Amino acid sequence: MYRYDEFDHALVQDRVKQFSGQVQRRLTGEITEDEFKPLRLMNGVYLQLHAYMLRVAVPYGTLSSRQLRMLAHIARKYDKGYGHFTTRQNIQYNWPALKDIPAILEDLASVEMHALQTSGNCIRNVTSDQYAGVAANEVEDPRIWSEIIRQWSTLHPEFSFLPRKFKFAVTGAPEDRAAIRVHDIGIELVKGEDGQTAFDIYVGGGQGRTPMIGKLIGKAISQENLLTYLEAIMRVYNMHGRRDHLFKSRIKILVHTIGEEEMRRQVEEEFAAMQKDGPVELPKAEIERIQAYFAAPAYETLENDPAELNAAFEKTPAFARWVKQNVAAHKVPGYAIANISLKPVGGVAGDASSEQMEKVAELADAYSFSEIRVTHEQNLVLADVPQKDLFALWQELDANGLGTPNLGLITDQIVCPGLDYCNLANARSIPIGQAIAKKFEDLDRQNDIGELKIKISGCINACGHHHVGHIGILGVDKKGTEFYQVSLGGSADEKTSLGDITGPAFTEDKIVGAVENIVETYLSERQNGERFLDTYRRIGMKPFKEKLYAAH
Repeated sequence: MYRYDEFDHALVQDRVKQFSGQVQRRLTGEITEDEFKPLRLMNGVYLQLHAYMLRVAVPYGTLSSRQLRMLAHIARKYDKGYGHFTTRQNIQYNWPALKDIPAILEDLASVEMHALQTSGNCIRNVTSDQYAGVAANEVEDPRIWSEIIRQWSTLHPEFSFLPRKFKFAVTGAPEDRAAIRVHDIGIELVKGEDGQTAFDIYVGGGQGRTPMIGKLIGKAISQENLLTYLEAIMRVYNMHGRRDHLFKSRIKILVHTIGEEEMRRQVEEEFAAMQKDGPVELPKAEIERIQAYFAAPAYETLENDPAELNAAFEKTPAFARWVKQNVAAHKVPGYAIANISLKPVGGVAGDASSEQMEKVAELADAYSFSEIRVTHEQNLVLADVPQKDLFALWQELDANGLGTPNLGLITDQIVCPGLDYCNLANARSIPIGQAIAKKFEDLDRQNDIGELKIKISGCINACGHHHVGHIGILGVDKKGTEFYQVSLGGSADEKTSLGDITGPAFTEDKIVGAVENIVETYLSERQNGERFLDTYRRIGMKPFKEKLYAAH
């Protein structure tokens, strides 16, 4: 895991002192809320529907147990005893008092955390694959390159005031668990012609008001040219991005307007010009320095599928169910990747109490080299668990409300905070997610349905990723009444697709029934154990729409 260098420490401490002064000036009335707004946004502070909200960066989704304990402490001392993990691998606190936020930032700095660039028109938190470093088929640990991008982009003077917010995602495996094609820039690690790690760079993806899938603009970009090429993309966007129109300000609109080929031409032209002027070369020594921070832990030589694991399967079916659903294969024999669902039926997707965070930190110390991962699907991961310890881990998780065996199933939903918290939302999201989960809470039924990803947003900004849900649900307002628009067939993996809208939206009292109708249609149409997405792609919208609106 990366550790701050002297520059990081000085930068974060200086920012904490600076923001403390700005908060004090706001509290005394020396500056107005309008004057304070750009200052607080630069420090991750939003004004939500009921209170200020603080968004804390978790770079590429990696936390130490020490850091997670601090997040738990902050939740207990300054909030209402919980935090909310988001689709940018961040954590949000929904109820801090403005006067306390400088103290929170000081606490975060003490464990090498911050809230820089978690908001505003800048390069936001760089996200990555939650299985980074432990997936068997990855080209290389993508967190190395995520960290390099983080260091390059943090308070970059040229890119601190972009036309709009800007999001990077990086993956190192053919299976895309980071949704790179719906980011402003998505990066996939590949092997170059020389056998070295190189980068395919997708540009212009995104969700929100105008969802689009990124275009492959740069192919097999070399390591030494990575930052130069990224800077060329950013310069083209900074020059031509629409600063005069909020809804047309993202890079996806620029790529769509001028076309993929013209975007590539301009980037290549800028890249060539930068090479002449002196490129932002990435020295080999610097790459090696960052790589050292992500060296593999001291793995033991362990037996694969140990006898005690199989004995526990036979003795405890609930444990066997959890392993089947929530545990993934690890690249090192005898180890496993344990996913911790933050989606209990009746709970709020992504929420974790201070006690639960402390328990996960304790379990990370005991079983996973003191490291935790945060996923963009609002769950947590212990990435290095000995298989022989899985039963003991599960017992602890289950006893603390963290053992829900539903990863990838219909109750493992992405749900934005919606109108319960957000002043941009048109409709509530959390109660809809809870009602759907309650309807499908039977685990046997969930497993019979199989992989089905529901994603719910309370407004067109798509913080709940509804555009790429197998079933996407968008809350809309019609003359003061909440309605829910449904789309089908979205996906955020390596075969990214945007969902198709089924038709007229449903009222709150009809939306759960609509989802059940869609599921029943799928079950009646699937062949040979197809996933929902496979069935939809085979038969299309028509059978779903016919039955959905016949019932409506």
